[in-house]
Amino acid sequence: MTKKLKGTGVALVTPFQKDGSVDFPALENLVNSVIKGGVDFLVALGTTAETPTLSTAEKQEILAAIIRYADDRVPVVCGIGGSNTQEIINQLETADLRNVAAILSVVPYYNKPTQEGIFQHFKAIANATNKPIILYNVPGRAGANMLPATVIRLANECKNIIGIKEASGNMVQCMELIQNAPEHFLILSGDDNLVLAQMALGMDGVISVVANCCAADFTEMVNLTMINKFDRARKIHYKLLTGIDLLFLEGNPAGVKFALSKAGICENVLRLPLVPVSEGTGEKLEAFMKTTAHL
Repeated sequence: MTKKLKGTGVALVTPFQKDGSVDFPALENLVNSVIKGGVDFLVALGTTAETPTLSTAEKQEILAAIIRYADDRVPVVCGIGGSNTQEIINQLETADLRNVAAILSVVPYYNKPTQEGIFQHFKAIANATNKPIILYNVPGRAGANMLPATVIRLANECKNIIGIKEASGNMVQCMELIQNAPEHFLILSGDDNLVLAQMALGMDGVISVVANCCAADFTEMVNLTMINKFDRARKIHYKLLTGIDLLFLEGNPAGVKFALSKAGICENVLRLPLVPVSEGTGEKLEAFMKTTAHL
């Protein structure tokens, strides 16, 4: 499974209609667009999908739809995580995960557990399912940083914990993780602006937000990096870097939804407490998009 989940994964947005309901035709368009753009796998129901604002029924419908639209062309990973360990276990026991390649599970947010608490949380989840699990470390959102020693302990003790999406942005921490993780362990970037550098250090790929709206360029950069074509990859990296910064300027997925709306993929609609980007940021994003052929 780790071989299938290298390269470019895309954390899909959830398109909404103007009335706030899920826009399934737009979701199908998005899935087809990113697969055509060359992504290697899809991630459903991650942070970028505004998952905290979705009902249980909507989550089930969205996951089933993404699996149907993907039609076995690429693997589908499903985000199942949160602050309540037992609730996550309940979801794993009740959700239809037959066609899901792996679970992406975030470090518990808000409660700020210790490293031992993080370890026991993921160990309990791993014991509750036979599905492969990808850990997700994102201190900026979770309020807690899962240290490399904890990740490596989990990788060694739980056979179905197969990898991590590392979004600390701390390059020293990333190098420690790459250096000491088991050989089979998948290490994916969660920071679109650092992917080139992190893959040069030894990461296996990325779970990207930006690939929603510029999959062709982004996947080309990742693919070039995987075969050590750094000169060409750098050109794409710097071509995209200003746009990447703009896409995250007012939070995720506000920027990428604006870009997708301009590309005719979906409406520029988010659910509260998220709101669309400001007019000024929108103007800057639109100006950048005009300079980039694949946006």
